[in-house]
Amino acid sequence: MNILENKTISLRAPEPEDLDLLYIWENEPSIWQVSGTLTPFSRYVLKLYLEHAGKDIYEAKQLRLIIQLKDKHRPLGAIDLFDFDPHHHRAGIGILIAEHSDRRLGYAREALETMMQYCFGVLHLHQLYCNIAAGNNASIKLFTEAGFEECGRKKEWLFTGSSYEDELLFQKVNG
Repeated sequence: MNILENKTISLRAPEPEDLDLLYIWENEPSIWQVSGTLTPFSRYVLKLYLEHAGKDIYEAKQLRLIIQLKDKHRPLGAIDLFDFDPHHHRAGIGILIAEHSDRRLGYAREALETMMQYCFGVLHLHQLYCNIAAGNNASIKLFTEAGFEECGRKKEWLFTGSSYEDELLFQKVNG
């Protein structure tokens, strides 16, 4: 077993064949709220992204990996590193399990644990952080159970269309 897999899931680089899937995920308005997206992505823009997705994390300062079931090679979602800072040994992390029917089955936990092993063991990061809407109880539970600690609150940070919601900052320090 390699470092980017466990008994149930594997994390892999995006492939050109993922274009249609990424197009669906990136253009789903219900996901925009957690990703900070406000406008749809064209197939052309996503095609260009896929053509450059193989850039080294030290150059691109980000990394997206597809989460898939190992035995069926079925994509479940994506896990992203962003704001990669090799000088300070830190990065932001975000995760998406796309289909509601695949959520709450432990796939996000397995993907997060696998990515943390990669980040701390291969990239030698000192810390990971994530930003979570205060009302996103599933994500709060996922990250706190993985050892992330709440370390900040941005008051009324997220506009939900009719009101404002706080955003919580969580950190996992390796050590």
